[in-house]
Amino acid sequence: MIEGHGDDSYKYSRPITANFSSNVYSKVDLSLLKAHLCERIERIGNYPEPEPYTLEARIARSCRLPDEAVCVTNGATEAIYLIAQTFRGTNTAILQPTFNEYADACRMHGHRVTSLYQLPKEQDGYLLPDSVRMFWLCNPNNPTGTVTGKEYMRELIGHNPQVCFVIDQSYEYFTLCPLFSPAEAAEYPNVLLLHSMTKRYAVPGLRLGYVTGSPGLLARLRTNRMPWSVNQLAIEAGLFLLENDVPNPLDVAAYLRETARLSAALQAVGGLDVWATQTHFMLVQLRFGKASALKDYLAAEHGILIRDASNFVGLNERFFRIATQTPEENDRLVAAIELSYKL
Repeated sequence: MIEGHGDDSYKYSRPITANFSSNVYSKVDLSLLKAHLCERIERIGNYPEPEPYTLEARIARSCRLPDEAVCVTNGATEAIYLIAQTFRGTNTAILQPTFNEYADACRMHGHRVTSLYQLPKEQDGYLLPDSVRMFWLCNPNNPTGTVTGKEYMRELIGHNPQVCFVIDQSYEYFTLCPLFSPAEAAEYPNVLLLHSMTKRYAVPGLRLGYVTGSPGLLARLRTNRMPWSVNQLAIEAGLFLLENDVPNPLDVAAYLRETARLSAALQAVGGLDVWATQTHFMLVQLRFGKASALKDYLAAEHGILIRDASNFVGLNERFFRIATQTPEENDRLVAAIELSYKL
């Protein structure tokens, strides 16, 4: 899904001055990290560790896990493809609509992929279809912003011991809803948690993520991991961020209040429906017109970029996704959409 991804400002001649298309919150002070990487720049003249053992050990310590329960990857995306490769050819189900890379990775590695549009209920015994052996769930989910509760997840996992659950918690830092901790998930022999330092620290250019789970599952992943997949600067950044807690943690409660304000303001515009969200991004459906046309108008006339969400499985040409930015930028977006209806 290289085409149609967010943050594609390179397609537009007018400079983008307000970017709502990526779920990375970009207003983070990275000055200390940048200074640290400049001091370490000479290290690019040497190979990094074949596997990022030092960073894995540091993450494991912070998560109260054995080192063997952490696998650092070149962004969460490498983790997705690594899991699909390790369990090549299995029967996989994906809760849709969601991040398309799960299906792309699984099809690349011969999985038989089916889409589910709702989770099994208590009256159904929490049972997934009999044929399913791997289940992918993004939590909080991209693009809808919904969160599946931890207690429900315990029931779902407990009633489907034959299934390997891949739970992508890349946006775990941007919700107040209870989610699995790495230590809790590692207690299960059939759960893999995906985490994103890219999202947490707003460093998408460094590509840094990790998987946590039972040592037995992660040992299987490591048999397929490419040597030196995580570069030296990414390792240096990861260690520095963990040791120094830089940047300062985002005030998530305040950020979500601003998300609620933006949602209400958009709903008041009329002509569109805003889906309820439990994180910092939201899905919006136009009642008429195409999201692609609105995207082009906002970029060309206002320097504002949104994410056309029509290429998510289960969505159509009327959907777009936005991630909350500063109050001033959010007001600009609302005013620009209001103006588009007057043209």
